[in-house]
Amino acid sequence: MPDQTLTSGEAADLRCLAALMIPASARHGVPGADEATIFADILASLERDFADVRKALAQLATLSGGRFADLAPDRCAPVAADFKAAGGAPLAALNRVVLLCYYRDDRVMRSLNQEPRPPFPKGHDLEQGDWSLLDRIRERKPFWRAAP
Repeated sequence: MPDQTLTSGEAADLRCLAALMIPASARHGVPGADEATIFADILASLERDFADVRKALAQLATLSGGRFADLAPDRCAPVAADFKAAGGAPLAALNRVVLLCYYRDDRVMRSLNQEPRPPFPKGHDLEQGDWSLLDRIRERKPFWRAAP
């Protein structure tokens, strides 16, 4: 298995970007995505998204003209906005990893009035919605081939 470790520069860029994506909030009593425990989880959870995250960080470095983490604070947000506007699968993978790790942090779950635990085996109660919203989908003719 190839080495799946970001360089120190890539990790610094990712941490800086994570802080912009989800900043700490004193009002809600939650850390930012760059907080040590959450960021360690992000680095440990890259796995299948490693190649895409690395591509995204390379794109971010290109937009930054070097290391994103080395930019002046007033330059980070505009570069991050350009990065977001460019989109693509690598950015989607990076977003997914950051968000998944952030929202599995116990402090974040408590701030959302959620019990910090896995959803199974107990499950979570969901408010019942309006199932009639699916009627148009149910009435639509199938657009796929039947399996043999």
